[in-house]
Amino acid sequence: MLVDVRPVSRLRGKDPVDVTAALGPAVEALCASAVDLSRVSLVCDWIQYRSSFREVADYRPVLAPWRGGAEAEGAGTGLEPQPEPPAEATLEIAIDLRRCADTDLRAAVTGLLDEHADPGSSTRVPLEPWVTGRHSCIWGFNALYWQALSHWEQATGREYEQALPGGESDARNVAAVRELILEIFKTWDDLDARSALPPELYVVELGVGNGNQARTWLDEFVELSRAHSRDYYRRLHYIMCDYSPHVLGRALKAVAHHGDHVSTLVVDATRPAVSLGFLRGKAFLVYVSNVYDNLPSDEVACIGGHTYQVEVRAFLPGADAARIAQRFSAPPQRVAELADKLLRLGPELLCEAMPQHFGGTGQAVAFWREVWAALRLQERYRPLRALDLYQVTPDLNGELLRSQLESHGDIRVHVSNGALGSFAGTLPLLHPFGRLLCHDLFVDDVRRYHSGFFGPGKYDGSVVNWVNGPLLRHIGGRAGFDVRISPFTARPSSNIKTLTAAVRE
Repeated sequence: MLVDVRPVSRLRGKDPVDVTAALGPAVEALCASAVDLSRVSLVCDWIQYRSSFREVADYRPVLAPWRGGAEAEGAGTGLEPQPEPPAEATLEIAIDLRRCADTDLRAAVTGLLDEHADPGSSTRVPLEPWVTGRHSCIWGFNALYWQALSHWEQATGREYEQALPGGESDARNVAAVRELILEIFKTWDDLDARSALPPELYVVELGVGNGNQARTWLDEFVELSRAHSRDYYRRLHYIMCDYSPHVLGRALKAVAHHGDHVSTLVVDATRPAVSLGFLRGKAFLVYVSNVYDNLPSDEVACIGGHTYQVEVRAFLPGADAARIAQRFSAPPQRVAELADKLLRLGPELLCEAMPQHFGGTGQAVAFWREVWAALRLQERYRPLRALDLYQVTPDLNGELLRSQLESHGDIRVHVSNGALGSFAGTLPLLHPFGRLLCHDLFVDDVRRYHSGFFGPGKYDGSVVNWVNGPLLRHIGGRAGFDVRISPFTARPSSNIKTLTAAVRE
């Protein structure tokens, strides 16, 4: 039996984790069972999010590697018909060290082993079949959150940024804004001296939040333009982009005093060029803050020298499903159907379509919040026959993962599919002297995956995943860009890091 304790930084210090208190009961349950211990690994994480998709303890089957034969054409997208999985090779038992002290782990692990031996005894209520991570319904809930944000905020009584750690985004800093604008002025001065400065100066913000960043940036831009006797403001076009019309509308009010210098666009962040293609080669700055960590992502792993895709299945624990069903006058087996209708219709139309369950939009939102709070993910490892058959984005395949999966032993990493697609689609928008600046949750060294948990977690009604920074560096480098990830200047100890990308000199 293999024991893997990942949060090594918490094993020492002022308040170290008592690993033995968690391992003892789990090992006792395993030893008392009939499971083949030589095929079991015990994986301990520290799930730092107050709300996450993981149980305190769960099991993850590791399916046997492919031994020849053909997969369905295009396998790896997560949407196409998949052949029946091969037999199980090994079994992972996963434990959250942060929450296990309040759980009878021996009883929990015993129950998991019984369920694994007899899946028919499970009380879980599945909301979907087994799919790859980016195609899970959790991302449908994430999309619904941004589409119907006003209803969620009305129900909770707070704006979404208040749900972030500290109650605001880390990426707001006047000194950093002034420094950035002065650097842009220098670039524009040099181009103007050569009569090479375009008549229109474009700046793009992707993911506008409540508009504070745009207001700070534009106000400082006006002040510095006057102080340095520049007329750049007259030529400035600041384009605010977001997935949510509600967020855009609120952010636009924050910069209303800048008038025609500001415009808004609804943009799918995973495919920015669809809406912003007219800016190709024209944007001097693309500013991105806390967007990449909110985009769909798969996970892949290397276990025992074989590559696997992490498949997930969203479910509600039986007790939660029964409680929710009773509250909304439905049998427990219909909760999954109601959740699916919620994702397809939204809360306003849901209450119109099913008045017998929801007396108004407020009740539909209450159902949404209850399902989201209870929602969990089962996981299993499905073998990947070949990395080049796995399509990361429409333009990138799994070969870009090879160095991470083959150079670091047993490891599990985020693919950051949505972030990779967004990043790769944004780079062509940059002017040859432009730059992309991004503040987000980046894993800056792939080896960090050995010692921590980086999502998915829940922020209020949305999903958060840390971003695989080395993959973005790789993609940018292939496209001729210098990509750097550094500490957030205003708060170096913050989990937020700063990524910059500019054409390689």
